[in-house]
Amino acid sequence: MASLTGRTHIFSGDTTVIDTTAKHKMLTRAFDVDGNEYIYLAGCASTIVGSVVTYDEDGATTLIVANAVGPVAVAMAITDSTSEYGWYCIFGQCEADMVANVADNAKLGRETSDGKVGDGFASGDAITGMVSRDAVTTAAVATVQLCYPSVNDSSA
Repeated sequence: MASLTGRTHIFSGDTTVIDTTAKHKMLTRAFDVDGNEYIYLAGCASTIVGSVVTYDEDGATTLIVANAVGPVAVAMAITDSTSEYGWYCIFGQCEADMVANVADNAKLGRETSDGKVGDGFASGDAITGMVSRDAVTTAAVATVQLCYPSVNDSSA
């Protein structure tokens, strides 16, 4: 996985590190050598690598749900507890948990299950700033491109 760098921070480990105590201030941002940007957040139940979450001003996450509102990020590690912390991608390319039958270069939204995305989402579940970069025929973790994604409970 990618090692992290930052403007004024020194980070140990990489994006797959799971902390059981917060090692950084919530919402701290870091970049990898490819220019991908990550944000440090608390985990939530059922988070796997690639889970799509919304997060609040305190850094608490929730698996993306129908009609969600707020900024969106993609989990880089299995931070499946509110007492676990880790890095979530918010800009660049990463792997996200997708449902079956997603087209390449498609607009994405919350589809079928909390934490998963697809291109057949319901009105109000579109994610602005998230596009598939792989076609998938079965549910899988696949490449997405992010540009500070968010949801606002309105149609695409």
